[in-house]
Amino acid sequence: MREKPTVLAREIVASSRLFRVEELQLRFSNGVERTYERLASRGTGYSAVMVVAMRDDCHALLVEEYCGGTDDYQLSLPKGLVEPGEDVLAAANRELKEEAGYGARELEWLAELSLSPGYMSQKIQVVLARDLYAERLPGDEPEPMRVDQVHLGELAQLIHDPLFSEGRALAALYLARDLLIQRGLFRP
Repeated sequence: MREKPTVLAREIVASSRLFRVEELQLRFSNGVERTYERLASRGTGYSAVMVVAMRDDCHALLVEEYCGGTDDYQLSLPKGLVEPGEDVLAAANRELKEEAGYGARELEWLAELSLSPGYMSQKIQVVLARDLYAERLPGDEPEPMRVDQVHLGELAQLIHDPLFSEGRALAALYLARDLLIQRGLFRP
């Protein structure tokens, strides 16, 4: 295992309502010094959750929402922040109810993913939700989200959908699909 660089200094160089940019002065084990910048997390703990909600053993729910980063509507999985003191599974069920209008009787943590570890400290917890039932909670979305679905056997084609581009959502769908195959619940 490689020795992590020594942090010589760290400073918040920019901050907004949602983001903090942190500058890190680092010294690597070979003596080379570099300045790195990263988007630093504002929260504590897990910070975010993404839900692979299975309508049945073959179909996962997708939601369509406006995404400021791409300035377009995109399909993705239900996701959101974990509230302070909230359990990851409870947060997943709450976000699922707020964004897709479903709750889940069965929730299982699958993995922790990062989006861009070279520049971002945030990680997202991936949760598998099964045995769904209709229930809607009010959320913080500015408009209702359209709910769609994808067949787990068609994930390779999903990336060609112009409304779908989120890599971590695709990774989460593959993780869920492979787990369901392993358990004999889904046959490609």
